[in-house]
Amino acid sequence: MSDTKFSKISQIIERRIDNGDYPVNSKLPTHRVLSEELSTTPATVAKAYKLLADKGLLESFVGKGSFVCDKQNLTKVIQVGEDEANLNFSILQPCLHLNISALEQAYTASASQLTTDLIGYTEHSGHEAHRQAGVDWAKTYGLEGGDTKNTLLTNGAQHALSLLINALTEPGDTIVVEELTYPGVLAIAKLSGRNIIGVAMDEHGVSPEALCSVIKAHQPKLVVIIPSHQNPTGLTMPEFRRREIATVVERESIWLIEDDIYGFLNETPLPAITNFIPERSFHISALSKALSPAMRCGYIKVPESQISLVSAHIRANIWLSSPINYIAATLLIESGKAYELAEAQRLEATARQVVAREVISSIDSKASGYHLWLPLPDHWTPERFVMEAKNQGVIVSSGSYFEVEGGQSNHVRISLMSVSTSQRLSEGLHLMNELLNSKVSTFFPF
Repeated sequence: MSDTKFSKISQIIERRIDNGDYPVNSKLPTHRVLSEELSTTPATVAKAYKLLADKGLLESFVGKGSFVCDKQNLTKVIQVGEDEANLNFSILQPCLHLNISALEQAYTASASQLTTDLIGYTEHSGHEAHRQAGVDWAKTYGLEGGDTKNTLLTNGAQHALSLLINALTEPGDTIVVEELTYPGVLAIAKLSGRNIIGVAMDEHGVSPEALCSVIKAHQPKLVVIIPSHQNPTGLTMPEFRRREIATVVERESIWLIEDDIYGFLNETPLPAITNFIPERSFHISALSKALSPAMRCGYIKVPESQISLVSAHIRANIWLSSPINYIAATLLIESGKAYELAEAQRLEATARQVVAREVISSIDSKASGYHLWLPLPDHWTPERFVMEAKNQGVIVSSGSYFEVEGGQSNHVRISLMSVSTSQRLSEGLHLMNELLNSKVSTFFPF
């Protein structure tokens, strides 16, 4: 073997982790045991373990050994690679090259609007003009009843989710989410000591009957739902299902967090679930998916009875979101440019969905939006497919990262927007299609 023998051994171990041979939280073999199996030295195995620890795949404890880390790690789900040679299909973001010029102009123009009032402290989570822009943005995509009193500003949607979960629940409380859901909310629950339960879905999204059963069985404090272009399934709730979910939430007297950051991707606006239960629901909208992840502008429409509570949590947490981003965002919204950019992203996503279906014939989903929830042939597992795709220079997200309870779905999630050009998109899709139709490789990397 070459002088990079330990890195090749680390690849074997990583394969075993991804294949489930070494499950989450399991103890790995000792350096001596594994070195004997692989015909190497304990020192080489130790180097391999160190490499995997640096990647966040395992943890080592003096006197106890090395253990496989929980795969529910956002750095694995969303791989922000700096290697341009890789085709990164793991990140859900807009096609940034479509927006860069308008964003540059907005930030440049915002500099001329800086005043002592704008750069100082303010009450109500942020300035009134910025809250009004959030009201206008959310209203355009289906939210009713928002105003500058019940709309609060956060540092993006992820911050809004974390803030609301901590404001509305205590450690040990139960939260309900879709059985396949955005890993960010799973990470929040884990770090904050909340229990999490998945609720079954059908072709229209969360099943109201299943939600009712889960509420009666587990007595949760709140439910989190992504109603439009759900991550990862891509499902969008029709209006009748939104009304059904609202009825269950109101009847069972729990809180709803409606994470509606993809609402702008609907060809025709759909009414927010919050419209039907304004005093039981918190509606989140944001600009990261439509304009840029760097524009950390999140908007929460809060029930009147909870404005003081959520405002207090914002003050204790960050006091207020930085006005700098909000100045630029408000300029874009007030001028109408933000809606033009959002529509351009929607059209680009639609075109890329067409390309994906032309290249990968096994796609049977009718979902639209930024991503695909791709079923795998029976001979593939998500972990093995992800690794083999990575060997081909294509990065995708394993379906296991989105499962509340393991083993529910043999899928991978493919973002169609993070690859910059149509040529690279087509190249990556063809590589994946070839991999889908190939046999699983079983050889070691040396």
